[in-house]
Amino acid sequence: MKKRTLIVSLGIMLFSGIAFFFAYFRFHRPPALRDFTEIHKSGVLNVVTSYNSIDYYISGDTINGLQYDWCKYIEKRSDLKVNIFLENNLEICIQKLENNTYDIIALSIPITNENRKIVNFTVPITQNKQVLVQRKPAENDTHFIANQIQLAHKTVYVSQHSPVILRLKNLSEEIAEPVYIKEVPEYTDEQLIYMVSGSSIDYAVVDKQIALQNSKLFPNIDTQTDISFTQLQAWAVRKNSPILLDSLNVWISEKNPK
Repeated sequence: MKKRTLIVSLGIMLFSGIAFFFAYFRFHRPPALRDFTEIHKSGVLNVVTSYNSIDYYISGDTINGLQYDWCKYIEKRSDLKVNIFLENNLEICIQKLENNTYDIIALSIPITNENRKIVNFTVPITQNKQVLVQRKPAENDTHFIANQIQLAHKTVYVSQHSPVILRLKNLSEEIAEPVYIKEVPEYTDEQLIYMVSGSSIDYAVVDKQIALQNSKLFPNIDTQTDISFTQLQAWAVRKNSPILLDSLNVWISEKNPK
């Protein structure tokens, strides 16, 4: 009797284990491969970019922007319908890239060894750098930062998950003093510039092109202090989409020859 009970118990445990395995696999299996072959069959290329005065913006009843223009070029060149999504959080962009919601992150992402661990980059599209945004100095102003060394023990605001965070951490190591980094969720570079101009915060680090564009709207801000060297910037694709990467590199090189 005990032997029969043991056999039944083992059978129940084995069945439960198999059921759990299939349930886990069903809900946790990795997303299906989506490279250029699968994208071409679907007829749709899903691209995410950011809403700002450089990449994608609406003026009157017209859509403009660097990334928008590139997306329309790729749409024409690839003969695919390009769906454009807007997202300002880079971490969310990467998560949705990995789960196949997006096929391309069309942002000016710095090409760094750290970023290469996560995504594959196309050939460079632009060159840019990160700059410090602060208010222009008043007479006898002791808060104005004229060089990177003076950022020691200062609090600098950045957009959450901004690529510049790694640069600021490295800068802290270089000057052997702490630089306090404050990530602001759901805030874009342009919103941080507005906060600096309005004296809500003292310092922010943002994309130089966005800073220069917004300096026309906020004449009291200074953007002269570079935080990074000039960096090559490109689009990002999944690690397992090499054919899409090769195709994009060909099309980008045709439009943007060296």
